[in-house]
Amino acid sequence: MEVGVFIPCFIDQVYPQTGMNMVKVLEKAGVRVHYNSDQTCCGQMAFNGGYWDEAKCVAEKFIRDFMQYKQVVGPSASCIGMVRNYYPGMFDNSALHNENRQLGRRIFELTDYLVNILKVEDLGASFSTKATIHDSCAALREYGLKDEARKLLSKVKGLEIIEMQDTDVCCGFGGTFSVKHEAIATAMAEQKVENAMKTGAEYIISTEASCLMHLEGYITRNNLPLKVMHIADVLAKEE
Repeated sequence: MEVGVFIPCFIDQVYPQTGMNMVKVLEKAGVRVHYNSDQTCCGQMAFNGGYWDEAKCVAEKFIRDFMQYKQVVGPSASCIGMVRNYYPGMFDNSALHNENRQLGRRIFELTDYLVNILKVEDLGASFSTKATIHDSCAALREYGLKDEARKLLSKVKGLEIIEMQDTDVCCGFGGTFSVKHEAIATAMAEQKVENAMKTGAEYIISTEASCLMHLEGYITRNNLPLKVMHIADVLAKEE
């Protein structure tokens, strides 16, 4: 099995180790990984901000960067959801119509790819701690993820998962939402972090690094005894 890996721009710039750990996890699952160093962004930030023409330019580059691969895998349901759900509206009946439709059927979020395509749940990971799971809005509602992360984490040796209250409620990030509506976004992060702390967990684990970035900012500013970790980083751990 061979895949092209997509590393979202915010992971590349803020959490590069997560991208590297995704590669490690895929290789542990027996996948041969290819990385196109010309890749940049899927265009989601521009699209959500209303800059549709600019987003289409970025999206066109994305299609051309990844059309060579039979399968593409990335560690972000929001980015993959952007390609699957919003690219069709930009490229239907265009010069890239067929290429876009094919890519939409071949691009997968990491946990979906592992559990539902490769049929792999146990990656031999080990991490002795207590953690709770945050389900991102994009993962749940735009991609359709729910049980995949839990199946993978249940196989991590030493890891105890404690579900928090309102695990499926938004953390407040929402891309530019957290900038334009700072007070609301901060209050939502506060609620999410409080729910996580009530479980006694040491970590919040999610499939979405952008959510974790938002929550980590709140945790750090308030000096709280809680950490965040992307699921790719957990699955790559070997104690």
